[in-house]
Amino acid sequence: MVKISKEAALAYHESGRPGKIEVKPTKAYRTQTDLSLAYSPGVAYPCLEIQENPDNAYRYTDKGNLVAVISNGTAVLGLGDIGAMSGKPVMEGKGLLFKIYGGIDVFDIEVNEKDPEKFCEAVERIAPTFGGINLEDIKAPECFYIEERLKKTLDIPVMHDDQHGTAIISAAGLKNALEVVGKDIKKVRIVVNGAGAAAISCTKLYMALGAQKENILMLDSKGVITSDREGLNDQKRFFATDRKDVHTLAEAVNGADVFVGLSKGNVLSKDMVKSMAKDPIIFALANPVPEISYEDAMEARPDVLMSTGRTDYPNQINNVIGFPYIFRGALDVHATAINEDMKMAAVHAIADLAKQPVPDVVNDVYKVNNLHFGRQYFIPKPVDPRLISEVSAAVAKAAIESGVARRNIENWDEYKNSLSVLLGQETKLTQKLYATAASHPQRVVFAEAVHPTMLRAAVQAKQEGICEPILLGNDEVIERMAKEMDLSLEGIEIVNLRHPNEQARRERYAQILSEKRKREGYTFQEANDKMFERNYFGMMMVETGDADAFITGLYTKYSNTIKVANEVIGIRPEYNHFGTMHIINSPKGTLFVGDTLVNENPDTDALVDIAKLSAMVVHFFNEEPVISMISHSNFGSSQSDGALKVKRAVEKMQMLYPDLPIDGEMQIGFALSRELRDQSYEFTRLKGKDVNTLVFPNLTSARSSYKMLQMLDADVEIIGPIQMGLNKPIHFIDFGASVRDVVNIVAVAVIDAYVEKIKSRIED
Repeated sequence: MVKISKEAALAYHESGRPGKIEVKPTKAYRTQTDLSLAYSPGVAYPCLEIQENPDNAYRYTDKGNLVAVISNGTAVLGLGDIGAMSGKPVMEGKGLLFKIYGGIDVFDIEVNEKDPEKFCEAVERIAPTFGGINLEDIKAPECFYIEERLKKTLDIPVMHDDQHGTAIISAAGLKNALEVVGKDIKKVRIVVNGAGAAAISCTKLYMALGAQKENILMLDSKGVITSDREGLNDQKRFFATDRKDVHTLAEAVNGADVFVGLSKGNVLSKDMVKSMAKDPIIFALANPVPEISYEDAMEARPDVLMSTGRTDYPNQINNVIGFPYIFRGALDVHATAINEDMKMAAVHAIADLAKQPVPDVVNDVYKVNNLHFGRQYFIPKPVDPRLISEVSAAVAKAAIESGVARRNIENWDEYKNSLSVLLGQETKLTQKLYATAASHPQRVVFAEAVHPTMLRAAVQAKQEGICEPILLGNDEVIERMAKEMDLSLEGIEIVNLRHPNEQARRERYAQILSEKRKREGYTFQEANDKMFERNYFGMMMVETGDADAFITGLYTKYSNTIKVANEVIGIRPEYNHFGTMHIINSPKGTLFVGDTLVNENPDTDALVDIAKLSAMVVHFFNEEPVISMISHSNFGSSQSDGALKVKRAVEKMQMLYPDLPIDGEMQIGFALSRELRDQSYEFTRLKGKDVNTLVFPNLTSARSSYKMLQMLDADVEIIGPIQMGLNKPIHFIDFGASVRDVVNIVAVAVIDAYVEKIKSRIED
């Protein structure tokens, strides 16, 4: 468990701008026209449209993406009734989670009112502002009345997350845990320790899944809730048992299949756990100290399936797995409520997701290699990027089918893709890359298959259907690694280039290469020796048609890889240079940057080739290139050699391509600001255009630019390096690339190979 000091927590909340959330404008506001549109007089038009049809508020305002997190501070975390103002940091934190996991805007509202009637009246009066209401940290039993009343009086989704969030996640966990041990929910005996809002809601949802009321025992601070006890509220009375033989927790759990703790720490002993049925399921959800520690539970019963509310143990019951995505789905269909069908849809979506192969990003965060459905993993991790698309879509679909949606969704694949784009997990460009590659999968050689990242990427690319991988390396080592990493190599070819069985192919490749380079001093023996190197052998596979594309770079120095590519593949005859490009995807748009890898200090001719190649690659991605040639100088303001070579390159490009929007030399600020550029240099060929392609004067500036953005901005996605100018699809990987980075380049390589095949057919 991560230990948090008081000083660290206070410094976190106070540092910089106090608090955890802020409001940002979403429309232009720099000019007088912008302000006239934003406010008076332009704002009158959407006001009148909304007056005519209230649903137009979803078109012209943030209502459809705005949730109120509302509390009166009567049950804040484990702190109890500390008051509305004191609970504000928690409500801000909830707003932060809504934003980072669901892309949902939040106003946190602390209402200084304990009377349920007056509290509801306050919420009802402000409800028109919002698309949904998340009730938070309101004590029982008042929370039950407040939620039920607001659900009846408001026409927007209302959910008390302390009740239903925990219920939905734990129900998904219980469903899967029972599946792991092969038990029927209709037959298992369940003990619920705690009778507050969360416990009541959890138990009702378990019953909706099939748990039988007669098999459930609920306890509060006085012990087992029995029907002969006086003073029970309606919620507790519903779960009261007629049994006379159980009063204590020890008696209740004896022989039980499931224990769900929503109470306080250290109330479940090891002896109690030992008394439970075979393969007991324990959800010890008191936080930060669970009803029994993970270590004590495992020591008492090695066959136990265990969940807690903590991040440092398996199977965390964490509300963030649910509420951002439940509201996301509800908001996206302009739902009038969050009903039982929508909650149950979330349960099944979360449960089903745990049975799917785990994304690499999850393994990376938790420093594991083999998460798979079973005793140690039956609930998805909070960082799983698929939650937003799977859970939100399930909730939205249930809302439509149950009749509480104002808006329909026709294309569910498109909707899921939009959710991934929303949180920056993917962009429209990467989605298009993957879809195109999956339509035309090619044979891709992975040079460094004994590198864990490369091996994972190959398997993932195979699973996503974008290529047929060919792994270069020792087959025994690769198979052992795959087993240790729990990766399936089914349908994946492994080529051990050093194996005697490959001698004939090595000699064939050597003969072809030595013949190709004989006037450069190559002998057959020298070429044959090089065929024991993975880059030579792998590139020759592509050169001879034994494969379609080649990926390398995680181990090998760029200088060596570039040298081999020149020798084996060669540069396209219409160029004298080749290079690479990185694509920068950010909330402000897409930028293509070259050259980022090959030409350290290009002269004018090299810059011309890089500009031509860059234009070609931008066209490859179905974009129209608008190119700025970057320098420290603006249109002759400096006469240094560095500025002059860029200037001469621009002149050549403009002469060769009179219709191409390209200009320079210019500083980066002028390149990226159309307004600044147009005001200062009206003569530029780029007037009125937004630049999407940057050609830098040297390798240092190009690499530094995209690396800096990558390190500073979490919302920036970098794809590359993408080679440009070689005769065949040979692609390089940045040192330290992630699995997703490699798979992105594989998708580019596959499309590159497919396009080359189409060109060859046309030429033939």
